Amino acid sequence: MKLDSFILLIMFSLFSCATFSQSKDSQQEDIRELLSAYNKMSVPYISVQTLRMDYEDYIILDTRKKEEYDVSHLPGAIWAGEKFDLKKLPELKRDSKIVVYCTVGIRSEGYGEKMQKEGFTDVQNLYGSIFYWKDAGYEVLDLNEEPTEKVHVFGKIWSKYLKTGEKVY
Repeated sequence: MKLDSFILLIMFSLFSCATFSQSKDSQQEDIRELLSAYNKMSVPYISVQTLRMDYEDYIILDTRKKEEYDVSHLPGAIWAGEKFDLKKLPELKRDSKIVVYCTVGIRSEGYGEKMQKEGFTDVQNLYGSIFYWKDAGYEVLDLNEEPTEKVHVFGKIWSKYLKTGEKVY
């Protein structure tokens, strides 16, 4: 009887560890599959960790809708909007180090492609975008430039990809 209980305890422990590991890794797999399905990888990715290490070296462009940006955005991010318009960004030099982001990295790829066509030579797409940034424990700011837990998730279908913070629709 003791052996059966011991075996059950071991099996339960292994199952629990595997389940925890899968839930942590599932976001990465989900985002990877999502980006593989929707993106052409035409704009090089930059990880949230790499961006964080050299943050001051980049110009950060938020390519979401204004209401999404108003809920929260990366520190120092410039709201560029969903549609690329060079007139909105007259100060940018073609060789500036630029990172574009959106909710998960799909819309920002399209924005980055348009920048590349206009001659911008160092444009990168933030892998996992604001969702990965927030889930990595990095700060997002509200419209008053105050830290917030809120993140606009664009729509209910996308909300499953954000694992931390307060989801706003």
